[in-house]
Amino acid sequence: MDTAYETDVVVWAEEQVALLKAGRLSQIDAENIAEEIAAVSTSERRELRHRCAVLLAHLLKWRYQPRLRGNGWFSTITEQRECIEEVLTDSPSLRRLLPDPDWYAYVYRRARNLAQRETKCVDFPEQCPWPVEVVLSPDFLPD
Repeated sequence: MDTAYETDVVVWAEEQVALLKAGRLSQIDAENIAEEIAAVSTSERRELRHRCAVLLAHLLKWRYQPRLRGNGWFSTITEQRECIEEVLTDSPSLRRLLPDPDWYAYVYRRARNLAQRETKCVDFPEQCPWPVEVVLSPDFLPD
């Protein structure tokens, strides 16, 4: 028999909240609650990784294709920085990822691949040319 979790996660979540608020802990779906909490963490990390990769890809395009610069790229760069700051405001513990060289290298590889797919340009550097604190600076645009 299907449970509310399998058929309508919103209904299931509302039921779990009501049970928790009522102190009826013996009736909660602890296994699925734990999975959902873990999924939130994964989702937030994925969001930060994605936003940083898109930002880096557009900075690469900005730097290495100056003739194609335009308001669209500038807007995307600005938007990604704003979204990254929102993610970090909502989940400040994710700031610990930013200085991690392995994490940043992974994000850069994704960004480089994205920029290469979008531009067909293969001249992008193997290593990120900018430190993360520079990339996130609202005034930085590479020349």
